[in-house]
Amino acid sequence: MKNKMETKFSALSQNESFARVTVAAFIAQLDPTMDELTEIKTVVSEAVTNSIIHGYENDPEGWVYISVVIEDDMVEVTIRDEGLGIEDVEEAKQPLFTTKPELERSGMGFTIMENFMDEIHIISHKGEGTIIRLKKHLTISRALCN
Repeated sequence: MKNKMETKFSALSQNESFARVTVAAFIAQLDPTMDELTEIKTVVSEAVTNSIIHGYENDPEGWVYISVVIEDDMVEVTIRDEGLGIEDVEEAKQPLFTTKPELERSGMGFTIMENFMDEIHIISHKGEGTIIRLKKHLTISRALCN
């Protein structure tokens, strides 16, 4: 069975927790392990924070869009913004790389996403925004499969 949800919210840092909890509540129907749930909440936090801080440079007029698709044991989370875009995606994916050192950013967001998810795809165009598509297979109970 395939199930979907979508939401959008203002690019405000206080909405990061809303995004994390909303995605977690939606995927809870699959009864993920605590580790799986924590990992997905963490990557949502990282991606949303990147959109707000880097994509929109903390401009609350921007929108962050999230969609989640569940199909069998697969969760696909897409986080999109219409912000500044990433000039060099490969450079941005390097551990410890940050364009905001003055904000004490760790530069580990994409590394965390890559380690916690099975697949990560980043599409970004300068001046148009960024789409981050994250996929994870969950360990689901056999009872839920029947």
